Amino acid sequence: MGHGRTVWSPRGCRSWGSTSAAVFGAEGAFDPPATRAALASFGEPVLLLAGELDVAAPPSVVAELAGLFPNARLVTQPGGGHFPWLDDPVWFSTTVAAFLQ
Repeated sequence: MGHGRTVWSPRGCRSWGSTSAAVFGAEGAFDPPATRAALASFGEPVLLLAGELDVAAPPSVVAELAGLFPNARLVTQPGGGHFPWLDDPVWFSTTVAAFLQ
C-alpha cells in the first residue's frame, strides 16, 4: 500500500491485521535503536500533523518524530488540538489532499 492509494476489502483487512499483530510483537519491535533505524530507512513520503494546542502530542514532540523519517513533512494546524479532522475539517482535508497529490 503506497501513499495515495488505499485498497480495502474485508479479506485484505483481516490479513493485514494478522500481519500487523505479528510485526508489532516481533523480535526487536521494542528496541528503540532498531525502530529508529527502521524509520530512517523508510523512504516514502510521510505526513505528520500536529495541533498547535495539542497537549497529548505537542508540535515539539511531533517534530521530533518527523525527524526520524528521511522524507517527512510536518504541518501544524493553527489553533488545532488532538483531532484535526474535527477541529477544522476543511483544513484537514485540504492539507491531506495536497500531500497526496
